[in-house]
Amino acid sequence: MKSLDPRVNRLPQITGEKNKKPLDQFGTYEVFVQPKEGKPFQHEGALHAPNLEMAYVLAKEAFTRRFTCSSVFVVNTSDVFTSPTTDGHENVYNQIDDVKDGSGKIEYEIYQLLKRGKQHQLAGTVVAGSPAGALAKAKSLFRSDKIVYNVWAIEKNKIRFTADEEKDLWHTLPEKKFRDASDYKGGDKLKEFLERHKI
Repeated sequence: MKSLDPRVNRLPQITGEKNKKPLDQFGTYEVFVQPKEGKPFQHEGALHAPNLEMAYVLAKEAFTRRFTCSSVFVVNTSDVFTSPTTDGHENVYNQIDDVKDGSGKIEYEIYQLLKRGKQHQLAGTVVAGSPAGALAKAKSLFRSDKIVYNVWAIEKNKIRFTADEEKDLWHTLPEKKFRDASDYKGGDKLKEFLERHKI
């Protein structure tokens, strides 16, 4: 499967066994993080896991240990429908076709890449009958003067969100002073040691 991360796609191809056995390797899951309540979710990275539930657990450990966070969700990479990616000053919405897909009732989360080298951020939710229809709806709803380089459409019911009863997973110490070297006053202790031993 082709990765959504361009850095992965630049890696050299590894030759070897092409027809992998079932469960020979873990699937790829995309991780989205909400830094604070009320802020939009943004794509944070990818990880490998045996299933969606385990991907959720690993995402919590891998992506939210070093900073405060209010929520996280994961989705299988194969469930992320992507638009083309543009360069320069070309808006990707110019390349998205106007699709009439009837009266679809599937909710899709729309993520936009507004700056190269940054992460996709949530633009909003649309209701459509297909991923292509969702991108067309996003074009009519979210297109603005800002350049958008890439758009993702993700079917909402395929996302493993954080449930309300799981929110306490993110109750952490408000200040993690034990991680700051300055809090241990190592410089003062060294100076005192040197003076005591006249070194």
